[in-house]
Amino acid sequence: MAKVLVVADIKEGVLKGSTAELCSKAKAIGAEVAVAAIGSSIEPLIPDLARAGSDTQYISDDPGLEAFSAGPYASCVVEAARQFGADMIWFGFSESGKAVAPRVAAQLDAACANEITDVTLDAGRIEVVRPAFTNKVVQRVKANTDKLVAVVRAGAFEADEGVTGSENVVKLSAPAPDAKAVVKQIISDATGDIDLADADIVVSVGRGAKNQEGVDLVKALAKDLNAGFGSSRAMVDGGFMPHNKQVGQTGKIVAPSLYIAVGISGAIQHLAGMNGSKVILAVNKDPEAPIFNVADYGIVGDLFEVVPILREEIKKVRG
Repeated sequence: MAKVLVVADIKEGVLKGSTAELCSKAKAIGAEVAVAAIGSSIEPLIPDLARAGSDTQYISDDPGLEAFSAGPYASCVVEAARQFGADMIWFGFSESGKAVAPRVAAQLDAACANEITDVTLDAGRIEVVRPAFTNKVVQRVKANTDKLVAVVRAGAFEADEGVTGSENVVKLSAPAPDAKAVVKQIISDATGDIDLADADIVVSVGRGAKNQEGVDLVKALAKDLNAGFGSSRAMVDGGFMPHNKQVGQTGKIVAPSLYIAVGISGAIQHLAGMNGSKVILAVNKDPEAPIFNVADYGIVGDLFEVVPILREEIKKVRG
């Protein structure tokens, strides 16, 4: 039986849903599942880690791990992988996961794949599926090593509510500090906006908004829906939106339950960042806009006319 070690995605003391998604997929392919949880004051999350689908929990809980640092985090994952005898180590799609995965692969002499969307076992060989060239092609890749480290694309797997695990805690030793790099300060986003990666609904604004007035109008729609507020690259380049709100190949990859693209034409680079969304609604005055090719629902019209109507209807529905 294959063994999959899932690296828990923990943010500000909360276990993110991607952990359950990865555990469910690992059990679906018949693997034995363990989870590695790294951070400070995370032992209270052990029951959540078991409910997510893990049968063994490797815990590295130390005050020195409160601030993320790729070197020490990688050391913890490697120790857990070796103790578990993992064939695969899976990370959810996050900046920290993308930073740690290559380090873990190098230390374990394992293959490393980024943004995988599926994984199978073929006669004992690990095979993954991943998009390439801004989703223009899909690659099937067989690992030529006994171990694979992978970062799973956001929304690629779904959590199975019927999957659960059991508590079997293994405490890891605290890692040595990283001698090559020291985290001196972490500056968080002070806007209070919903993180795009965590949002169940994302509303994004594009070039069709024209100016700050248009951006503010679409942002109000996002607030009505308690949604994350994103942007196309055009609005970032124009100085209307910060880069950390950009959705796309060179921005953030999102996979919410609902993605609303307002005034976004749908360049391939933008689609690469949001086409994993479960439902896509597009608003654009150009009926030939490429965004309509991927949208589940489309509204052809000027956003300055459509958005106020949407906001009014949302208020009616919410009573």
